[in-house]
Amino acid sequence: FAMFIAKLGFVSARSDASLFGLRQGNELAYLLLYVDDMVLTGSSTMLLERIIGRLRAEFTVRDMGPLRFFLGISVTRTAHGFALSQQQYTEDILERAGMANCKPISTPVDVKGKLPAAEGEPVSDPSSYRSLAGALQYLTVTRPDLAYAVQQICLHMHDPRAGHLAFLKRVLRYVRGTTGLGLHLRASPHLDISAYSDADWAGCPDTRRSTSGYCIYLGDSLVSWSSKRQPTVSRSSAEAEYRAVANATAECIWLRQLLGELHCTVDKASVAYCDNISAVYMSANPVHHKRTKHIELDIHFVREKVALGELRVLHVPTTQQFADVMTKGLPTATFEDFRSSLCVAATTHATAGGVDRVPHVLASSFVCAWPAAPPNGLATHARAHLAHDTHDAQLPHGSRST
Repeated sequence: FAMFIAKLGFVSARSDASLFGLRQGNELAYLLLYVDDMVLTGSSTMLLERIIGRLRAEFTVRDMGPLRFFLGISVTRTAHGFALSQQQYTEDILERAGMANCKPISTPVDVKGKLPAAEGEPVSDPSSYRSLAGALQYLTVTRPDLAYAVQQICLHMHDPRAGHLAFLKRVLRYVRGTTGLGLHLRASPHLDISAYSDADWAGCPDTRRSTSGYCIYLGDSLVSWSSKRQPTVSRSSAEAEYRAVANATAECIWLRQLLGELHCTVDKASVAYCDNISAVYMSANPVHHKRTKHIELDIHFVREKVALGELRVLHVPTTQQFADVMTKGLPTATFEDFRSSLCVAATTHATAGGVDRVPHVLASSFVCAWPAAPPNGLATHARAHLAHDTHDAQLPHGSRST
């Protein structure tokens, strides 16, 4: 398949092995592949029909119509972009856990400290715990508000205890009350990249490692997020925060490269917001001293991007640090405020009111029956965010999927 679409002019993206791009004059088309499911988007209906005709001549392809469902994700066009939801998948998780009728709760995590590894007796059915943890992990594809809670659940999959199971059930209670929420990707006139990074210093009660998180926006849309325990112990809060900035910077670089391959060059510097003043100073101060030797690689990495004009690191007040939701439990009012800033909102009443305003919008889904086993080179990888999907929301014309 890869060899065939290469003959059509598609080029595999270096940033994502599952993404292929085509440029013919002023016309653009992108193909996103996952096993035998594809999403095809283009700048004109004629270009899309021409590509699909060539695919049908070579493979057994079935047109699934306008893009509404892909890999368990419901896609709804709105007047402002796209709404992505996994509501049915969420209901299935609750049914599997036997919590379809549980009492909802307002937040997935309380404001207390993180759970230790030895929290109660071992659970009687660890495989069920692991299965539910894995299911929730896929749910975070459209629910960044769950990222931190699911990360904490997954830390204990090797030896789940009673306290960890109780925590998982609390997360499911939160999910029960928010099944109608999803991720909104809004069209934006600009492609500015901004990142918010944060770290919960020495938060792990067993290893005293910190939890770092970031949220990255393309225009007005959240396109990438992460909640992850840092691999080493940080000796200060500034060190933990700076490592979080370095992680966010690496993701911004990847996103800039991806957009470049999509022929959408980002001219402005990415902006990374951090609420630790010491970390902000270190990104601009060229003087090295013994206090920063142990994080020298991260310092050089960030400073290099600052010097090249690709990045600016700015201070943000804690009250506006959206990445807090990726590193710790928050009070209900703060959590709900930050959740809305993560582009998570109700999708139940979303409508496709904006479709008629776009003359060449065409979204179709296809299932391709391979004439033989797909080449080994087509192995794809899944990222825990939707960076490549957001560009489709910015397109002034059409989208298709195969």
